[in-house]
Amino acid sequence: MKSVTKLGLAATLIALPSLGLAQDADMTPPTGEVGYIFNTFMFLVTGFLVMWMGAGFSMLEAGLVRQKNVTMQLMKNVSLFAIASIMYYVIGYNLMYPGDGWSIDGILGAFSTASVEPVGLADTETDLTYASVGSDFFFQLMFCATTASIVSGTLAERIKLWPFLIFTVALTAVIYPIQASWKWGGGFLAPGTEGVTDFLDFAGSTVVHSVGGWAALTGALILGPRIGKYSKEGRTIPMPGSNLTLATLGTFILWLGWFGFNGGSQLYMDTAGNVADISRIFANTNTAAAGGAIAALLLTQALYKKPDLTMVLNGALAGLVSITAEPLTPSLGAATLIGAFGGILVVLAVPLLDKLKIDDVVGAIPVHLVCGIWGTIAVVLTNPDASLGKQLYSIVVVGIFVVVSSGIVWFILKATMGLRVSEEDEIMGLDMAELGMEAYPEFSKG
Repeated sequence: MKSVTKLGLAATLIALPSLGLAQDADMTPPTGEVGYIFNTFMFLVTGFLVMWMGAGFSMLEAGLVRQKNVTMQLMKNVSLFAIASIMYYVIGYNLMYPGDGWSIDGILGAFSTASVEPVGLADTETDLTYASVGSDFFFQLMFCATTASIVSGTLAERIKLWPFLIFTVALTAVIYPIQASWKWGGGFLAPGTEGVTDFLDFAGSTVVHSVGGWAALTGALILGPRIGKYSKEGRTIPMPGSNLTLATLGTFILWLGWFGFNGGSQLYMDTAGNVADISRIFANTNTAAAGGAIAALLLTQALYKKPDLTMVLNGALAGLVSITAEPLTPSLGAATLIGAFGGILVVLAVPLLDKLKIDDVVGAIPVHLVCGIWGTIAVVLTNPDASLGKQLYSIVVVGIFVVVSSGIVWFILKATMGLRVSEEDEIMGLDMAELGMEAYPEFSKG
């Protein structure tokens, strides 16, 4: 019996030489059901990694706001994810991926609800050369929800709950899907579109991060700064966050989720080449975050004589945003430098916003907008197919669309419902004023 087992093992090893030597590996792409399974599995795994970024945003924002506003930030982050999930199903997904059903060719997608395959693929003609519709919907939804999370942190501590949630409906159902369709849905910014542009944005430095940044910036300008943030003499009054432990945890959760964000954007895991590329994307994503964190650490030490933890946290996130537009083509060294420059930009952009009296509670505008723009431009440094002019053109087009469309929504909400809580409620804190509960009741005063 033992000899039979040994012979069977030997036969198995002989039959699988590609497991031992990479140069002998079978590079033929799997077809039909095998490729379908691997691609679908990739979307599901990377999708729930991106979903976990919702916890990261929640913890980051809960740590960077003051104690009296923590519950509100947690409420907003849970609610916005739920809203995004429903609105992307009801209208967003097919608006973003209309196929041949454009309402206006290349500009406006289809107004219809999403649907997935029936149970077991019974009686269908599903294309088994790619991935399940359900897995693709799930993965793309997470990007849509991420965009709304970016807005939440900037406008913290003074915006009413319900106007923010209504804005989230507009952002996730219409604003984000329309501009994303231009790039990822085959619209006029998609590579290969005749006579327009070859805009390269691998995982969304512009399509996701700068969109959230533009919407946040527009809202911040309309909403105004927190009470007491800027003195009459023009000084910025520090308003430290409640829990840097939570903020650090949130940063690490986001860092982890970003491997799904960038890695899943490879879109295929059906060949050895695609798997190797995903591995390269993971490595570049990680080293860009490291570069951003180290750059922020060193620069804050040089500028302020002491390193600033909040800047280092945002430096890591800046590196992640910076590499998102092109995490595949850079070397590890180039990815580190791209991320490091993002970390430098954040350290410089935060005080610049304060000089302009633009109150961004968590630093989302420097991280997601400024570094989203930088990351999109940086594509030309490592990808020979990128054109600086085309990258800049697309940044401007998306920026104008988001500022105008989100501005319209913000102004309508301001005129009809009002955006800002009363001065009394803001001083009391939104936890008690809007929700009637506190995150840390045992530490409350009085």
